[in-house]
Amino acid sequence: MKKLMTICALLFSVITYANAQQGGGPGRGGMMMKPEDRVKQLDEKLKLSADQKAKLTVVFTEQAESMKKMRDEMQAGDRDAMREKMQKMRTDNETQVTAVLTEDQKKAYKTWQDEQRAEMQKRMQERQGGGNN
Repeated sequence: MKKLMTICALLFSVITYANAQQGGGPGRGGMMMKPEDRVKQLDEKLKLSADQKAKLTVVFTEQAESMKKMRDEMQAGDRDAMREKMQKMRTDNETQVTAVLTEDQKKAYKTWQDEQRAEMQKRMQERQGGGNN
């Protein structure tokens, strides 16, 4: 019985480690979503045209590849320099996304982003114990 429990614990550890190396699961957050899922999410919020979906898929695919490359470089690099690169990449990505959107979609996108940021700040405060009022 003890051996069985040890084997189960070891198997669980290996599966957890492998899952962590792949970036978790489906609820990984906006930056880790597949490009197609990100486009689908935006389509639900902004009612994108077929042309916009195609353009945004390209933008998000390129961004995902750049992020993967940057994460690989970060393994042995300067974190401050990497943070600056990532910030610039996010800004460039936002510029590319908004260039594809209509004026009404840009307003809705900005509102949605502000809501997402507020929600994220709220979750961070709750994690840090600030939500126990």
